[in-house]
Amino acid sequence: MANKRSLKKEIRYICGDIAVESMLASDMVKDIDPRKLGEIIEHVANLQINALKNASFAFDKTPSDFENRKAYNAARHAYFKKAYASFHTDFNKELQSIVKSMNALFPHAKPEAAK
Repeated sequence: MANKRSLKKEIRYICGDIAVESMLASDMVKDIDPRKLGEIIEHVANLQINALKNASFAFDKTPSDFENRKAYNAARHAYFKKAYASFHTDFNKELQSIVKSMNALFPHAKPEAAK
């Protein structure tokens, strides 16, 4: 990620797109439980709030804790790389959970070719 601002924008876009797709599905597809769909949209909203809150990371060391500036920069880079990777993994797990919940709401009709 280039910077925190673009990360937060992407989080908002992703969560907004999922919420809009859910609302469109409720209008387009019959036999969807509106209560469960509301729970999914609430889950998306909570995901966005928590992701935006947790998108900021702070490196708790100072350059004086290291023998030179190069070691500090290497440690700082490794910390942020690991933190963003962890954040990305957790965010994607939640998204996959939401998508599975959305897919479970749709009535499953087997295509004729699959029979």
